[in-house]
Amino acid sequence: MARVLLILASVAAAFSFAGDAQAAGGNYIFEGASARQQGQVKAALNASSFDWNLVPAQITIHVAPGTGTYATPGHIYIDADLLSADRFAWASIQDEYAHQVDFFLFNAEQRERLNLALGGSDWCYGVAGLAHSQYGCERFASTLVWTFWQSKHNSYRPASRTDESAAMAPAKFRALLAQILAERP
Repeated sequence: MARVLLILASVAAAFSFAGDAQAAGGNYIFEGASARQQGQVKAALNASSFDWNLVPAQITIHVAPGTGTYATPGHIYIDADLLSADRFAWASIQDEYAHQVDFFLFNAEQRERLNLALGGSDWCYGVAGLAHSQYGCERFASTLVWTFWQSKHNSYRPASRTDESAAMAPAKFRALLAQILAERP
């Protein structure tokens, strides 16, 4: 019990810092990215105070023109044209790495808890035809991006309480995420 409390306190303390604080940039390799594009991805991940190293897998980041930007377990696909937007693209890059957090760190019960807390209608595309913002996994990723990079330069900065990235207040989200991550074996 004391070990669990110590882990919970450590994770909560690590997540209590937001904004421009630098955290670990994750474990990833590139496929098809120029040095400049790699620099944009690294800068994007390092702008966040989230510890991307919590993801226990090496992620392959594929960069190519016209691919769209999305994630699958172990892979992030980034449209090369998006990276020409420089800092504007950083939130989208963080969003896709946030999906890796979901893929590798959460179980079904934890996803259900997050979905309920974030107000999703379905966790992640199990129900067809919902709006992007109705999926809990999308609300999770957007909220993580805003919670751990609260900057005027963050393109996910919520404009209203109904925005995906405003699904939960940052302090409340950090506390819930710390609690869920502390449950990991």
